[in-house]
Amino acid sequence: VVMDRIRGEIIDPLMRAGAVPDTVLPPQLAGNADKLVQTFDAIKWNLLLALLIIYLLMSALFESFVYPLVILFSVPPATVGGFVTLALVHHQSARNPVVPTQQLDVVTMLGFIILLGVVVKNAILIVHQALNNMRHYGMAPNDAVRVSVRTRVRPIFMTSFTTVFGMLPLVVAPGAGSELYRGLGAVVLGGLLLSTLFTLFMVPAMFSLAIGIRTWLTGARGGAPAAAPAGDLAAASSPASRRPVSALPGESLAPQPD
Repeated sequence: VVMDRIRGEIIDPLMRAGAVPDTVLPPQLAGNADKLVQTFDAIKWNLLLALLIIYLLMSALFESFVYPLVILFSVPPATVGGFVTLALVHHQSARNPVVPTQQLDVVTMLGFIILLGVVVKNAILIVHQALNNMRHYGMAPNDAVRVSVRTRVRPIFMTSFTTVFGMLPLVVAPGAGSELYRGLGAVVLGGLLLSTLFTLFMVPAMFSLAIGIRTWLTGARGGAPAAAPAGDLAAASSPASRRPVSALPGESLAPQPD
């Protein structure tokens, strides 16, 4: 942004006024300014590369290209939270004549890359547990999602608040050199807080929607589901296979007396 202002307010008016002869090459920013522009361009591509790596890694782990998209819905709220917290820190530091004004510098942009890898863990916990409930406990999709949120909300808050309180000194602690990592801490702190709150509502809704769409498409292509073999029906109706729908992972699943 500063480089654009220098070009728009200084270099371009000089060129239009004819202050620079035509025989002279167009002036270019060099030194640290040029390196800063190159670093910003490289970090933009690094952000996209980080998103692509996260998506491909989760696709391999979940063996699906749909569930990682559901998990990545936690990234936009984190980005908004990071920018909001950075704006608050910027305005607060601008009113203090002693503290340098916080800007969107290179270290702060690295905070967004760190944030991408931190915020997806909460959504992974919910989606992974919901899939386990469906595959190993025979729950319906809606019941599996509801139980997944109920059993994973505590570890989500524990890990999130641990990270938030760990980053808090970077934002509020004064001292020489504290401005170096203040922007990074503000981005991670605000992005993680907002993403944690939205993840508990947005990810379960998107996961239920994805399961519903997949079920509808499967039914539309394959027609009515095929009847289960007699042996499978007998095994499913046996007392050993009966599990309460509300059973949680880790609870006793012993057959209930008739």
